Amino acid sequence: MNYGFLSLLPPIVAVVMAIKSKNVILSLFCGGFVGALIFAGGNPFLATKSLIGDYFFVQLTDSYNAGVVVLIIFIGGFIKLMEKSGGAQAFSKSVYKYVNTSLKAQLCAWLGGILIFFSDLGTPLLVGPIFQPLFDKLKISREKLAWILDSTSSPVAILIPFIGWGVYIMGLIQAEFENLSLAQSDYSTFVEAIPFQIYAILAIIMIPLVAFTKKDFSQMKKAEAQAASREYSFEELPKQSGEEGKRYSASNARPVMVIVPILVVFATLFLTLAPLGFPFQKVDGNEFRVALTMGYFYGTLALMVFMLIFKVKTFRDTFKIYIDGMKGMTDVAVTLVLAWSLGSMISGLGTADFIVNGLKNMNFYGGLVPAAIFIFGAFVSFSTGSSWGTFAIMMPLAIPMAHAFAIPYAIAVGAVLSGGLFGDHCSPISDTTILSSTGAQCGLVDHVKTQLPYACVNGVIAFTAFIFAGFTKSPLAVVLAVVLLFAVMMVWGKKGK
Repeated sequence: MNYGFLSLLPPIVAVVMAIKSKNVILSLFCGGFVGALIFAGGNPFLATKSLIGDYFFVQLTDSYNAGVVVLIIFIGGFIKLMEKSGGAQAFSKSVYKYVNTSLKAQLCAWLGGILIFFSDLGTPLLVGPIFQPLFDKLKISREKLAWILDSTSSPVAILIPFIGWGVYIMGLIQAEFENLSLAQSDYSTFVEAIPFQIYAILAIIMIPLVAFTKKDFSQMKKAEAQAASREYSFEELPKQSGEEGKRYSASNARPVMVIVPILVVFATLFLTLAPLGFPFQKVDGNEFRVALTMGYFYGTLALMVFMLIFKVKTFRDTFKIYIDGMKGMTDVAVTLVLAWSLGSMISGLGTADFIVNGLKNMNFYGGLVPAAIFIFGAFVSFSTGSSWGTFAIMMPLAIPMAHAFAIPYAIAVGAVLSGGLFGDHCSPISDTTILSSTGAQCGLVDHVKTQLPYACVNGVIAFTAFIFAGFTKSPLAVVLAVVLLFAVMMVWGKKGK
């Protein structure tokens, strides 16, 4: 059944309510309920029943979603323990004499996000809690940290061919090559498309560019001004009282309590997956999530041991903190389930098909095809909050279009990936957006409002570069994009104090 314009209502309701009400869970629920009402012909009782039975339950029983929820719960316990142990504060203190400026802190967080290239989920939830005390101390806004986390999670992961993102994308590419009976290599096409992943490259480059030039604008400039007026201290952890308080204290924490547990996470991940060929061969997504969950579990055990050795907390308190951390991820888990449900509902309503079909019938000049693919992908991704879902929708359209208009496949693939990532960065119902705000401990809507202007600047530049690529078919399009970004940053924004 074709729902036409009605298929646009659920994402519109969810996005508008999220921005206006600043209550994401309520907004996602209302967006989903509107979709259920459409399916139920306006019957609220049937809509409620369908929303719970056909979407919430189904999303929770999906193996991928269940794996992500379990992983997030384990990460939540690890993060809470890291926070309450004083390890992050001790690490921040130890590096403060070296990382003692806003520039150094932003660059270190940026490098940290790049180093954790293997997990777009791990970047915000691992790097965020480590750098958040340091950003507070240096009076850098948590919104700025959330932007750095978001811009080094998916944009980095999408450039790597041998992790989950690359494997998934190559699978979509290969399926279209087979449909068109083309003797093309999905791997070589992916590698050739890297220079055309213009939005991802701009998102990564923009962080050090903003850090060096000290030029913020729009909502981020306001957030930075507010952060500069706040007073933070490393000593924000509550002290224990009584006899135990004399023997156990967060002030006993050591930097090693951050470094070793994280090394344990990495070591567990690589040792578990190495027999399967990681990182040079394809690894099943479920195996990867299991290995990463194991890594956080063993990292937690290592941190618990250090907390007992250094007399930071008693075992009873340590275990309670860990369980509280797991419970604390309930809001994130609920938000993700609602976002997944809304995404599934949007797919069932044919929202993306309505958008794409309404646009693809227009007669585009061949040179404008990459730019058109980018815009379509951005709109679908923003509406659905899913870059992966957008890739699955757009790749079967983009590669045949490239074939028909004699556009290099690498350019078409790059346009799909850039568009999907751009819309994902702008959308308040994206899982990476949600997790980035969680990792930086700032409000989701605050993160969206401050990141949106930066994402739009990169999006406009990427759109321009894809017009250039469509006519020239040259990888120099990315050079043009970077030059334009530098030019914009040089003339836009006033220098911060």
